[in-house]
Amino acid sequence: MYNLKRFNNVQILKYWHVQMCSISSIILIVLFPFSLYSQNSSDTTKQKLIPLTVEGYIDTYFSFDFNEPENSIRPYSVSYTRHNEFNINLAYVSLKYASENVKAVFTPGFGTYMNANYATERVTLKNIVEAYVSVKLFRNKNIWLDAGVIPSPYTNETAIALDQICYSRSFAPEYTPYYLTGAKLSLPLSEKVTFYTYLLNGWQVIEDVNSPLALGTQLDFKPSANFSFTWNTYLGNEKSVYVPNYKMRYFTDAYFTWNKRDRWIFTGCAYAGLQEKRNIQNETTSYGWYQGNIATRFKLNKKNSISARVEYYSDYNNIMITPVTNASGFDTYSGCLGYNLSIAEQVMFRVEGKYLFSNQKVFEKSNLSVNNNTVLLAGINARFK
Repeated sequence: MYNLKRFNNVQILKYWHVQMCSISSIILIVLFPFSLYSQNSSDTTKQKLIPLTVEGYIDTYFSFDFNEPENSIRPYSVSYTRHNEFNINLAYVSLKYASENVKAVFTPGFGTYMNANYATERVTLKNIVEAYVSVKLFRNKNIWLDAGVIPSPYTNETAIALDQICYSRSFAPEYTPYYLTGAKLSLPLSEKVTFYTYLLNGWQVIEDVNSPLALGTQLDFKPSANFSFTWNTYLGNEKSVYVPNYKMRYFTDAYFTWNKRDRWIFTGCAYAGLQEKRNIQNETTSYGWYQGNIATRFKLNKKNSISARVEYYSDYNNIMITPVTNASGFDTYSGCLGYNLSIAEQVMFRVEGKYLFSNQKVFEKSNLSVNNNTVLLAGINARFK
């Protein structure tokens, strides 16, 4: 059984987190007035406005879970949650405005992904995929400040299936934030390296449910057009009315993407998290979870390709996942193999088989606990402007 030991220098990490939050707050507060000053009225005549653009996206799917859940809801899934029926995973219409110094994005979404992933948000917030404003802080420097509901930097997968190597999602993005709420500062360090810092309401929430604010960072390295490497961190106090015994959460992930001659594409991701919890003796103990995955797609020709992924996910302390059975902890190996047909530009038909195997009986079939699960998934993804 896997269990991370408690950090000996956790007090130092807490102090660093508070200081970094304070420093980031000061940076945002100090730079923002300068950005307003740099955008004086004389510049407005020089700005060439880009028209408002509208983008649409639909991911329609059919999934069949061979364990046949009685309530037709596939366990442990945020994406493609419905069993044995045709449905919409995610559909949205995105409004995008851009000028020389200001950008804005508003994207309401619908589908079973939204129902599962936004279940804890208030009614008026349940349909927000993205909603943020970006301001260029300096006229001659590519430094931007974003504020609102913004995309998450964590893991090598997103909710947009059309942009993913495999059709299904791994456990990596399903149990890390798909979206964040707060402020993001983009700082280009060179042509190949960009640093981002985040002040956040918390771990995938729109409304703040705890305090103080959380801190996130991202370091993005792109040495060539064919290779990129990203390293992220998250530090935040996760105590709330929902989990009153939770304290600090520490999380880090790293992933890469490599495109070889436009024929092969590879991506891999690994992460680890540490959650502090206070027990009934008022003592603080730290519990960990981790995962790793690697995926690839091979182009047979211009329209046809094959994709595959393998993954291992471990959460023996039930920090992110509580088994639907009586198993004491959660872990699973998974593998998938899929076929992709490019019907037209930005339109793709996909079919995929996925097999999951656990060291414990964390799955259910015919009211019995089992250690494996097989899923068949097919769908069409389309993006249009």
